Amino acid sequence: MSNTSTVTTFLLLSFSDIWEQNVLFFSLLLVIYLAALMGNFLIISVIYVDQRLHTPMYFFLVNLSVVDLGSISVTIPNAMINSLLNAREISYSGCVAQVYSLFFFLIVDLFLLTGMAYDRYVAICDPLHYETVMDRKGCIQMAASAWIVGLFYSALHTGSTFANTFCSNVLNQFFCEIPQLLKISCNNLYLIEVGVVVFSAFIVFSCFGFIVVSYVQIFKSVLRIPTTQGRNKAFSTCIPHLIVVSLFISTGSFAYLKPTSGSPSNLDLVVAVLYSVVPPLMNPIIYTMRNRDIKAALGKMIQGGVPSLITASFTSIHLISSFVGFNFGK
Repeated sequence: MSNTSTVTTFLLLSFSDIWEQNVLFFSLLLVIYLAALMGNFLIISVIYVDQRLHTPMYFFLVNLSVVDLGSISVTIPNAMINSLLNAREISYSGCVAQVYSLFFFLIVDLFLLTGMAYDRYVAICDPLHYETVMDRKGCIQMAASAWIVGLFYSALHTGSTFANTFCSNVLNQFFCEIPQLLKISCNNLYLIEVGVVVFSAFIVFSCFGFIVVSYVQIFKSVLRIPTTQGRNKAFSTCIPHLIVVSLFISTGSFAYLKPTSGSPSNLDLVVAVLYSVVPPLMNPIIYTMRNRDIKAALGKMIQGGVPSLITASFTSIHLISSFVGFNFGK
């Protein structure tokens, strides 16, 4: 489209024109969504129920699970509905809300992962001052800062993106994302958003650099631990976080820094799934499989049977609404 008429709706990428395939896509997305919800709710429930897990590291993990629940809920439910109804349209305001929400959860995720790296650094490299540095007030301030910065930073990105005039309303993606919106921009204001993206890349790689430097110091300290058991215990609390960070940084950076194609591309679709769906789905699995404390607490909860799981689910919902009041143990 060469005209610059006002865009009121956007057309998203359709999975298929065949009803049976759309039902298959719907079923697959439903399984992924339910698995991500169950995994993250279980993480929150286990941490809330088990008093031994009321520590700064697991406080940040609860925040991370809340972020994962939010980020996967931004894209998957709408994609499920569109797939089932064979629909493509999303309103202009709905697209704005989707861009804002997704970027908000992504940036909060990044800052929380950075805070978790700092927590591990203090715990292993400066254990004598750990309770002083990572006290309840300090942890709440760090987490709150991540959420507040996310609110303003995503507003900056969303505002600069939708300040553009769009020459088309066709997006080659199953949800609204900034790279695809910039591709259909038809004025020079897109340079503003490009500048914001470059600034974002600087922040992302600064956080990643901080995490790398922290873990270099952590590994140096761990290797100085005289006993094999002590080294294994230290590594068991670090490896899951490193895997999650690597997954988040690699998929997100590739999605936002790679050149966008001029036509619908399977690569664009795969990359979008990797950074918007895979981390919220895999994070609970990674932390559950590699963390002995969570596996032990989860085992006790499962032994308690269905009533215990139901009770834990309700308490996890309560925790999401009042996680600021999280009580740290020693």
